[in-house]
Amino acid sequence: MTNIFVIAGEASGDVLGHRLMTALHRLDPAINFTGIGGARMAEAGFSSLFPMQELSHMGLAEILPRLLPLQRRLTQTIAAIRAQKPDILVTIDSPGFTLRVLKAIGPGGPKRVHYVAPQVWAWRQERVKHFPGLWDELLCLLPFEPEFFAPHGLHPVFTGHPVLESGADKGDANAFRARHNIAPDAVPIMLMPGSRVTETKRLLPVFRQTLALLSAEEKKLVPVLAAAPGIADSVAAQTADWAVRPIIIRGVSERYDAFAAAHAALTKSGTSTLELAMAGVPMAVTYRVNPISGFLGRRLIKVPHVAMINLLCGKALVPELLQEQCRPDILAATLLALLRAPDQAAAQRAGFTAALASLRAPEGAPSDAAAQAILAVLD
Repeated sequence: MTNIFVIAGEASGDVLGHRLMTALHRLDPAINFTGIGGARMAEAGFSSLFPMQELSHMGLAEILPRLLPLQRRLTQTIAAIRAQKPDILVTIDSPGFTLRVLKAIGPGGPKRVHYVAPQVWAWRQERVKHFPGLWDELLCLLPFEPEFFAPHGLHPVFTGHPVLESGADKGDANAFRARHNIAPDAVPIMLMPGSRVTETKRLLPVFRQTLALLSAEEKKLVPVLAAAPGIADSVAAQTADWAVRPIIIRGVSERYDAFAAAHAALTKSGTSTLELAMAGVPMAVTYRVNPISGFLGRRLIKVPHVAMINLLCGKALVPELLQEQCRPDILAATLLALLRAPDQAAAQRAGFTAALASLRAPEGAPSDAAAQAILAVLD
């Protein structure tokens, strides 16, 4: 039996982990999985060493109060790997935690594969010099990443982006409207504040005020808020007294049905922009972090855009409203323009098609390509 220790540290990694485990089981049903993951990985019979949500933090100011608990979890994880002696260790994204695990395990332990390349091409590129020796293979989701990592001897392999097999473009708009009694002439919009507690705490108050301004202009507005499983109850509590109450959705299939019904979306940066692009939903991207983290980030970022869909297009296809521009008046005006200017929405949809085409795996589905690459490392 092949034993694989998998580590995912946030909701997007949990989804990737679920698809990867499913693909690996198709190739070898006898594989046994242990490690750290969330609700999606649990669906595959996976039992997490501790709750994955304890690792879901972002930004220097957000992490500092959690340093001691995170260090204890790091020590616990390393001890578990050494005790279990798996055949291979697969770490998924969450570089702040997973790269420390990889470094501690070292080349004398199990084979190591890191899934989702650290985005050092975007900021602090000098960090790439610390990576040699951390893994046996690096699985890249983006087509331009192997060219960046290969000169450093980091064994990159482009496996395609699993968002293409997410089903984000297969939602049922009519079913969604029927389930929630949404009138035919209503205007649903998607709100996606992120999967981390720190993200929702910063963005939800802004979204609340944005809705208040937008609903004054668009009387038939129906906000739909996507809540990650681990924080859905918290999100529901934070929105319970909103003047414009959103429909809160928790499941993946429900989210994709909502995409199909949505006229526009307001989302944090990240994989959500690719999911919305697959569904053809015009969007604006916004984000806000602690001012200290934002100040440092602006001086370190080396790419012209933060939204993944914009990076793939090579231009500002969708608006990016970050930090000081993450204001209710700006966000409401931007969404209103998307709702009332068909040419803007059409231009975005045209750009989505070309961007998503670049994410296809060389052969087969992305998760299958990743699974085959992992088993090849074992062989």
